[in-house]
Amino acid sequence: MQFRVFAGSADTSHVEKRVTIAGVGDIMLGTAFPSTRFLPPHDNPLLLLGNLADTLAQSDITFGNLEGSFLNDGEPAKKCRDTTICYLFRMPERYAGALAVSGFDFLSLANNHFGDFGYPSRMRTMQLLDSLGIRYGGLIEYPFSFQIRDSLLFGFCAFAPNAGTVSINEIAEAEKIVKHLADTCDIVIVSFHGGAEGADYQHVPKTDEMFYTENRGNVYNFAHRMIDAGADVIFGHGPHITRAVEVYNDRFIAYSLGNFCTYGRFNLSGPNGIAPVIRINVDTTGKFLSGRIIPVYQEYSGGVRIDPGKRVIQKIHDLTAADFPDAVIKINEYGEISYK
Repeated sequence: MQFRVFAGSADTSHVEKRVTIAGVGDIMLGTAFPSTRFLPPHDNPLLLLGNLADTLAQSDITFGNLEGSFLNDGEPAKKCRDTTICYLFRMPERYAGALAVSGFDFLSLANNHFGDFGYPSRMRTMQLLDSLGIRYGGLIEYPFSFQIRDSLLFGFCAFAPNAGTVSINEIAEAEKIVKHLADTCDIVIVSFHGGAEGADYQHVPKTDEMFYTENRGNVYNFAHRMIDAGADVIFGHGPHITRAVEVYNDRFIAYSLGNFCTYGRFNLSGPNGIAPVIRINVDTTGKFLSGRIIPVYQEYSGGVRIDPGKRVIQKIHDLTAADFPDAVIKINEYGEISYK
């Protein structure tokens, strides 16, 4: 497949055009392992997405983190002696179509659950996504991908601290990938699965984060280095809670998008149950122009819904003020993100 390269002398008549990019966090549409009781009501993953499917599909580009793989049958590749405290995810293959209906264009496969069922599930998931036209990245064998929208070429890559994924901790190698995409594409989107997990880790510490002896990266340093290498938008996930947002060198960073649509086996109490859909507007060079936080929440049996209480807007506002007091952006009560 050939990809168009936009040189610096290319036609600039479309420079004023705005591009809308939406990002969400972790997606796990129910697992048939260890029991089919962890599948959604009526065996229908679209019931989990509620009215968010239309909202996601309205953006030019929509991103999410696929926290698990698709496979109808198969044995775990990981040891899990007690399935009441050890979590392995195997989504039915027929559920993949729900992601296409919801308008997803790019998915990160770089996380700690994509390899739960080994090589067969990795290959089957990639086959299914290919058949649906959904691009993906983050695996050692498939680190990045491309998508064309309205004459613009988007590049995507993803990183994590987990086996089989492109490492978040090998900064120099990550920079090479991002620089390659920046030299090839109009807009580069980078995803990372990093940072410690849970309500005790809502702040961005600006240092390496250790969790259960695993180095889950210095997400602040990683995000800034990737932008310096040519990234335009960075969507983080992994802590299972929402974190602050930032604009650095006119490029947007979300440090964690939390649990977006995670059925059956995720802790959804307190801050774990609220999350944003973040929709940003950039120009055709990737420069941040404005954004909006669409607040959502999950209940165990109800899937993801718009949150009338707008709790995650206040959460992101407060975390951003605390972690980035000199931020160049502001967030109002309606979730609108703009320059100060």
